[in-house]
Amino acid sequence: MTLRWLMTLGERNRPDAPHWAACPAPGQARAAALVDDCGQLFAILLNWRDAFGSELTGYANQVEADDLEHLPPHVLEDWGPDELRLDTAPGGYVIVADYRERERAAAPSLPRQNERPALPPAPGRDRDCAGQ
Repeated sequence: MTLRWLMTLGERNRPDAPHWAACPAPGQARAAALVDDCGQLFAILLNWRDAFGSELTGYANQVEADDLEHLPPHVLEDWGPDELRLDTAPGGYVIVADYRERERAAAPSLPRQNERPALPPAPGRDRDCAGQ
């Protein structure tokens, strides 16, 4: 099987939360696409906007699959917003939220502000910013 990008059309069905979108499984979504390259998702989402309305959300994950009609069972069972969320915006733009960064951001890699060591003064700079 080949590693590809699978995207489903999200459902914005909560009037009380206009930017919230459900993430339907590929077999239950109004639209789904399987492409070789992540860049192809943008054109597909913009085409979906022409067909389904101006404000859309797509959820995309990398999966091992050869075609959309014969997706492996684990892809259908474990489908969820794990990797990318793509939202259309006015002017033909697409806003991308990369959920893969969540796991990396959860582990603090930088020291806290009060734990950072003070920087030494630059050479030849004995005075403050006002030049005094």
